[in-house]
Amino acid sequence: MGEYKRVVVTGMGAVSPLGLTVEESWAGAIAGRSGIGPVTHCDTSGLATRIAGEVKGFVPENYIPAKEVRRMDRFIQLAVAAAGQALAHAGYTVTPENAPETGVLMGSGIGGIITIVDQLHNLESKGARRINPFTIPMMLTDLAAGRISMQFGLTGPNFAVVSACASSANAIGEGAEIIRRGDATAMLCGGSESPILPLGIAAFNIMNALSTRNDEPQRASRPFEKSRDGFVLGEGAAALLLEERESALQRGAPILAEILGYGCTSDATHVTAPAEDGSGAARAMTKALHKAGLQPEQIGYINAHGTSTPLNEKFETIALKRAFGAAAYQVPISSTKSMTGHLLGAAGALEAMFSIKALETGILPPTINYDEPDPDCDLDYIPNEARPVAVEYVMSNSMGFGGHNVSLILGGPAVAAR
Repeated sequence: MGEYKRVVVTGMGAVSPLGLTVEESWAGAIAGRSGIGPVTHCDTSGLATRIAGEVKGFVPENYIPAKEVRRMDRFIQLAVAAAGQALAHAGYTVTPENAPETGVLMGSGIGGIITIVDQLHNLESKGARRINPFTIPMMLTDLAAGRISMQFGLTGPNFAVVSACASSANAIGEGAEIIRRGDATAMLCGGSESPILPLGIAAFNIMNALSTRNDEPQRASRPFEKSRDGFVLGEGAAALLLEERESALQRGAPILAEILGYGCTSDATHVTAPAEDGSGAARAMTKALHKAGLQPEQIGYINAHGTSTPLNEKFETIALKRAFGAAAYQVPISSTKSMTGHLLGAAGALEAMFSIKALETGILPPTINYDEPDPDCDLDYIPNEARPVAVEYVMSNSMGFGGHNVSLILGGPAVAAR
């Protein structure tokens, strides 16, 4: 066995329904501001849901050469923007020496669905010769990571993770493992998603998964609250630069957090519904705690999966009690999806970013739209207003269709300095 390598976070980037940067997104979250509104990306007439968490004011040419913008699906554009922010935030200059030691691992649940739909319309209306020659590299899920590597010259490990709404949390956990085993010194990890189009909305509608609270878009996402009626589709991207701790210290990098624990399990019970006894999610949390060497009562904040669907919150609460025991009633928990909507494969990375900001600032983001408690959800969900609490350790949980469960545990800068 080689020397145990510690993995830290030195940079973050985000493009979300709350803002075009980490700081804008965080300011919106702690203010309890909703980024959800009427859909403007497409015509929603005839659809049961007409609201979403859209990224507003995004100009891809601000991040990507104009010629290349036209050759990227929107989910790739968002990913490149977040990745560039993370590198800049970390002060990470790519050189011929460190490029082979720097990899990219990005997750997405759906990938280039906008391109798929657009080019199918082209095929049907204009014929095969009018298909965009970049269709395949625009729709492939791995091209978010691929395009990031090309734009920034990163030649280390490079691939995609697809585990539905757990994708980017898996990407962070697996990126840390790549560094631990010595296959890279730094990994740019996260996720991106842009599913707001009629097919995406209609497909989730037919499953009864989306909120139809169209007249109150900002109040539609209400995790853990009694009247929740489905999640709100969101888009965006987030990226974290992970580095081997000693390497980061040598270059004088800012240490934002340390990746302490990573748990990954499967429910193996249902295509879309969580396990009713919470066993799979609880095992992911317990694995993460064990790897971090922590007891449940040491966790100061949990960013829950909290989608705002009737089933998820009930079973997630059961899972939290199963993993934390009596400590489940003491730890503050919130779902930032109440403000951003559900970014599907990008959700885990965005929520890991929010968790790191909670460590940095000593402010825990709220669960907004929490009006009436659900008797099945009887824990502390930080209702409606941010809470000032200094914490050392946080947990971020993600779950995905297919039974995927991921739990990440992060420690603050003081923990990383020990």
